[in-house]
Amino acid sequence: MSKPIKQVHLAAHFPGVNNTTVWSDPAAGSHIEFASFRHFAQTAERGKFDFFFLAEGLRLREQNGLMYDLDVVGRPDTFTVLAALAAVTDHIGLTGTINSTFNEPYEVARQFASLDHLSGGRTAWNVVTSWDAFTGENFRRGGYLPQEERYARAKAFLAAALVLFDSWTGDEIVADQESGQFLRRPLPGAFEHRDAYFDISGHFNVPRGPQGRPVIFQAGDSDEGREFAASSADAIFTGHSTLEAGQAFYTDVKGRLARYGRARESLLVLPAATFVLGDTDAEAAELAHEVRLAQVSGQTAIRFLEQLWNRDLSDHDPDGPLPAVDPVVGENTIARGRASVRMFRDPVAVARQWRALAEAKNLTSRELIIEVTGRQTFVGSAATVAGAINDLVQADASDGFILVPHVTPGGLDSFVDTVVPLLQERGVYRTEYEGTTLRDHLGLPPLGAPTQAGERGQAAG
Repeated sequence: MSKPIKQVHLAAHFPGVNNTTVWSDPAAGSHIEFASFRHFAQTAERGKFDFFFLAEGLRLREQNGLMYDLDVVGRPDTFTVLAALAAVTDHIGLTGTINSTFNEPYEVARQFASLDHLSGGRTAWNVVTSWDAFTGENFRRGGYLPQEERYARAKAFLAAALVLFDSWTGDEIVADQESGQFLRRPLPGAFEHRDAYFDISGHFNVPRGPQGRPVIFQAGDSDEGREFAASSADAIFTGHSTLEAGQAFYTDVKGRLARYGRARESLLVLPAATFVLGDTDAEAAELAHEVRLAQVSGQTAIRFLEQLWNRDLSDHDPDGPLPAVDPVVGENTIARGRASVRMFRDPVAVARQWRALAEAKNLTSRELIIEVTGRQTFVGSAATVAGAINDLVQADASDGFILVPHVTPGGLDSFVDTVVPLLQERGVYRTEYEGTTLRDHLGLPPLGAPTQAGERGQAAG
């Protein structure tokens, strides 16, 4: 029996804290004005994308004691932006990154339940954690949690939120004294959740939304992150967007689902992906090279080097060889609030690998950073890109992709106008939205009736 053809899932990420965005491009717009978010989301909806994805940072990052110059200063609050987008879109899902380390379950559950009602069932929650005391300084609780405890608290946080979402047990029928008619009124139920992190009880004040609860997303490549996604998430973000790496990640994460009694199709794997389009593959390759040079200026290359070397390299020549000295091992004091810094578990070994690569390819410091910080996932004509996306999905390297354009808010326009129609012609991508909720768009089964709060909390944790 031949393998069934999979449908491609597409989503759009509005970037804000990275060097992906080419800020110097004349087409680059504001990351504060609502018009940018509206244009981006409406373009994605025109392309029948599953959802719009908005990341969020809880503190402006620093490097060498100064504010990191690629951060967006004044980025609006996630819930505020998504609520406004709910009013100017009709179908596309609205996904927000909300932290589980420095928030409280009641507050977050209430905000998502409200947004699910306002949007008609189109919300998703990307559950993330914070790892450093630097971010914690913005909050009364402060401090930080070790990695294993961060995920333990995140699981407890999600379990508590699910108890709150499920605490509305149904409706009661009441007689209206003036009209004599019978009316249906939501019946709030009491909730109670106690564990090592939370001790809460009371009555939740927002009825269950059209989806029952938001779709749950998780982004993490560690073993703890993968296990968290397998136990609790509906979709997982990943950076593994090539064939071999994607297939390995896909197989690993899907293989963890059975131990939680879940089917393979209950969790979608959605890598982030960049793209550069041209009229021909050759033209796209030239444009991609120009984009990479714009994304990694000499100054940006120095910033990346400092994050690994953990020392001031402001006098280093980006067009010369890599630093001859070794990185400073220990707590990183140069870059604060940078998630990428924690990934360098052995900075001396990484520096050694970079030197070997630079020597083998005769690369300058800047050229080396361009090489190791990732290239565009899809480069080519619309036909080439459409074919590459479909090939990776059908090969079980992913279930689709979250596209990150290098120009916002108009960077999606050409993709929607040229690549989407080719995927539709192949019969692997929707021509119209068939459902009303984000769960419908993602092909996820509807949620069952609410369970007892205690049982749901135990199952989720």
